Amino acid sequence: MNRRVAITGIGVVAPGAIGQKEFWALLASGRTATREISFFDASPYRSRVAAEVDFDPRLYGLSPQDIRRMDRAAQFAVVCAREAHAASGLDFTHVDPQRVGVTIGSAVGCTMGLEEEYSVVSAAGRDWLVDHTYAVPQLYGYSVPSSLSAEVAWTVGAEGPATVVSTGCTSGLDSVGYAADLIREGSADVMFAGATDAPISPITVACFDAIKATTPRNEDAEHASRPFDRSRNGFVLGEGAAVFVLEELQAARRRGVHIYAEIAGFASRSNAFHMTGLRPDGREMAEAISASMSAAAVTAAELGYINAHGSGTRQNDRHETAAFKRSLGEHAYTTPVSSIKSMIGHSLGAIGSLEIAASLMAIETGVIPPTANLHEPDPECDLDYVPLVAREQHTDTVLSVGSGFGGFQSAMVLTRPREDRR
Repeated sequence: MNRRVAITGIGVVAPGAIGQKEFWALLASGRTATREISFFDASPYRSRVAAEVDFDPRLYGLSPQDIRRMDRAAQFAVVCAREAHAASGLDFTHVDPQRVGVTIGSAVGCTMGLEEEYSVVSAAGRDWLVDHTYAVPQLYGYSVPSSLSAEVAWTVGAEGPATVVSTGCTSGLDSVGYAADLIREGSADVMFAGATDAPISPITVACFDAIKATTPRNEDAEHASRPFDRSRNGFVLGEGAAVFVLEELQAARRRGVHIYAEIAGFASRSNAFHMTGLRPDGREMAEAISASMSAAAVTAAELGYINAHGSGTRQNDRHETAAFKRSLGEHAYTTPVSSIKSMIGHSLGAIGSLEIAASLMAIETGVIPPTANLHEPDPECDLDYVPLVAREQHTDTVLSVGSGFGGFQSAMVLTRPREDRR
């Protein structure tokens, strides 16, 4: 069994925009949502900028009990799942809930809830022997990442496979790829798939400070994220979530629902090389790209847009550029590439799903989002990175890629179903 997989619903919570329409409006306009950290006093840290979500859970239908029970990352995922469900028009009276599953990706799980509760039970870190009686009753849920998929499953009524995928910064791609595989093999008919992370907390900022991965450009937070630019010096930490409804393509057609795109190919590789380091030749990412394109049965000439990982670190941008050249040959120079991290920062495990959402809207609208803040390209990054301004360009096929600590490299091909092309 090798069934085709369609995306019929999108839900987004992102810096500067909540909801699919608002998210796309921000990206298409080239606006940035990076700013000085406001969640805590960041003055002691090397990097003091982030892309924060202005999020009041009460405005999005979460009850006081929901808010108390769920970490911020889980709240994001639930709000996204509700939006995606509504957009898909999926009626559970005609769907067996045991054939509906959930996969949620996350790199750092319920970081904010865990850190806040540790601070409470340890008197802000003063006490080595903590007093657990001060902790919220929901602390166990913060400790187990499976709570993220469980909350989404409860929200939508899914009784099929429920899984958390945690592969660092490729989690948001890998969770959707895994969900598509479950539908293709016949283990599920519908999947709610995506990723969420809310990592803007002192412990996360300190960890990235220690390895100098985040930018110290604190004096210009709005323009601090600069993928592929000569002056780039690290990524901007972000947060957010995106969740999709995936269905077997013919079932979606029978329902008459709008199909955003087909997940035509997916592949992942590991470099088995270094926890944070990347080989300069981009071989592992190139292999993931080639394998995903082979699965999708598309050629380099058919790609209309590449949604890059584009984190804004010198190492990643050069590695990724080399991977595109290695896998696509001369077509690498003629295919538009951009990084939305320039506008919404790097939300770790969630970003891959947010980038899928951007890729879907590029197909939907015929507009390629820009790479903001790209004024002077690095000479080693010599491809068409769509600087500063969005570009109108019809495309039927998009490649979205991700790179994660641990050596993970993932690639997904999204296409307009061939039957729907001009």
